[in-house]
Amino acid sequence: MTMRPDDHRRKWDREEYEKLAEDRKKAEQDFKDDAENKKKGPPVKRELLKTREYKVDLDSKLGKSIVINKSTPTSQSGGYYCNVCDCVVKDSINFLDHINGKKHQRNLGMSMKVERSSLDSVKQRFELNKRKMEEKKKDYDLQTRLNEIAEEEEKLKEYRREKRKEKRKHEETKDEEQEMPSELASMMGFSGFGGSKKGKN
Repeated sequence: MTMRPDDHRRKWDREEYEKLAEDRKKAEQDFKDDAENKKKGPPVKRELLKTREYKVDLDSKLGKSIVINKSTPTSQSGGYYCNVCDCVVKDSINFLDHINGKKHQRNLGMSMKVERSSLDSVKQRFELNKRKMEEKKKDYDLQTRLNEIAEEEEKLKEYRREKRKEKRKHEETKDEEQEMPSELASMMGFSGFGGSKKGKN
């Protein structure tokens, strides 16, 4: 029986190839990190969420019809157009959802985080609201109230006059209707239609 020697196969240096594999993994990881940093860039500082300073126009196009063809720009095609995101939303509820949503706010440069209220800011808001209420009370002074009361009284008097006139007209027409049958009966020779007991013994 012949013995085969074990050294007929090529010998590989396992440690050397493990080292090469580790180097390749590090190079791939470095390349991925560089690509991600280039994509992300420096972190963007976004503003905190603020209240809207303009009124959302939802009903200016109500009841109006528009002819739309292939050459009509997207801003004038049917629905609600968002010029920030350059998109058209078909109904008002979805449009409100869109302008309150994350994508729209991000395009405006805002994060979805709200500024945390402090005690001082709450007190300032209360003071501002209190001043507004006082200004409204001052604007609504005594003279305007007296004018309003006089107008209401005049309207009430006019309403009562109209009611009286209507009542008089109604009574006059009723009297005329009652007189007509009696005139007709007297012309025919009737004194009544059996309503009285004079002729009975």
